[in-house]
Amino acid sequence: MLRLDDLQAGYGAVQVLHGLSLSVATGEVLCVMGRNGAGKSTMLKAIMGQVRTSAGTIDLDGTRIDPLPAHEVSRHGIGYVPQGRRLFGDLTVAENIEIGLMTRNRGAAVRERVLDLFPRLRERMGQISRTLSGGEQQMLAIARALCLEPKVLLLDEPTEGLQPSMIALIRDTVIALKGTGVATILVEQRVDAALSVADRIAFVVGGRVAETVDAAGLSPNAPEFINHVGV
Repeated sequence: MLRLDDLQAGYGAVQVLHGLSLSVATGEVLCVMGRNGAGKSTMLKAIMGQVRTSAGTIDLDGTRIDPLPAHEVSRHGIGYVPQGRRLFGDLTVAENIEIGLMTRNRGAAVRERVLDLFPRLRERMGQISRTLSGGEQQMLAIARALCLEPKVLLLDEPTEGLQPSMIALIRDTVIALKGTGVATILVEQRVDAALSVADRIAFVVGGRVAETVDAAGLSPNAPEFINHVGV
């Protein structure tokens, strides 16, 4: 389980997280929603050690990870797909995947399991990643993160700008990962995408979790979405 307790963090003198607390369990998909500027992406960066916390704790399976340098966090089993993908654009698909494997010293068996999830990438192993379509780049970003064999996967708006077929593929991948025990924190703006995969939805307002609800039985016009997301 990944647990965030009373996190405070920001950028210089600008504080963004004001006592944010949440948790995600093995095999659970927690969708984090909120208006722009609420602190969702900052929360993910704080988990990854890219933004240092000024107070609070981040705990992974009983071990505190918030004091760790950023390069050590992923080695503990947290995969991260940031908004905008951030691939190594001048490297091939195969080379991007190899970088993911190297992070936790994984080998060919892991690579093959990941490519089974994204067979289109198998056809493009020698292609320069910046020449892929937007959807294919998102596939590669997720595949690279999965090469860590993560305990927890962090996805920051993975469906942004994608066509429906690619959104469906990402949804199916997240659902498949649940069966393997991966815990997923999904930052998502699309209510339909969130409801299709989430077990619970946490609404972030002003750097805090204002409310966490079970996704089962919610509809896109539920008051929670109207109050916290503005749909």
